[in-house]
Amino acid sequence: MSDMTTNILILCTGNSCRSHIAEGILRDIASDMFDVHSAGSNPAGYVHPKAIAALAEIGIDISSHYSKHLDEFRNLDIHTVITVCGNVAQTCPVFSGQAARHHWGFEDPAQFEGSEEDTFEMFRKVRDQIKLVFTAYASGYREALSLRNADWGTEQAHR
Repeated sequence: MSDMTTNILILCTGNSCRSHIAEGILRDIASDMFDVHSAGSNPAGYVHPKAIAALAEIGIDISSHYSKHLDEFRNLDIHTVITVCGNVAQTCPVFSGQAARHHWGFEDPAQFEGSEEDTFEMFRKVRDQIKLVFTAYASGYREALSLRNADWGTEQAHR
């Protein structure tokens, strides 16, 4: 991690689907700005195989991810907490150094009931929704950084 990256913790209840999908996507598009982690308030103990497969379809490998409890991050300087399910949003603790918190709720594809094919379609749908939201977040953050750096350069030039 460089001095310029910001620690982001993505939380959901089970830390088996949505938070790992979001972690994989945000790492893929913004690892230059963020050191991304995910955890759960009640970890399932595994990463859902369909979450791994849905990300593999878009070239992101989360096969080495594992389910973690949010307490593992208590001593890390977390700048931003992002909750991706309603349950954990209600019980989310505040972390040391936390400057921001966002809640973007997504359906839990693991709770979907249907055929294998329909279930995987649900994982794809949630993956695409997460990608859209987290790409917009990273783009906005990147733009804000560039504006701040431009302003800082202007201030320095006038000294």
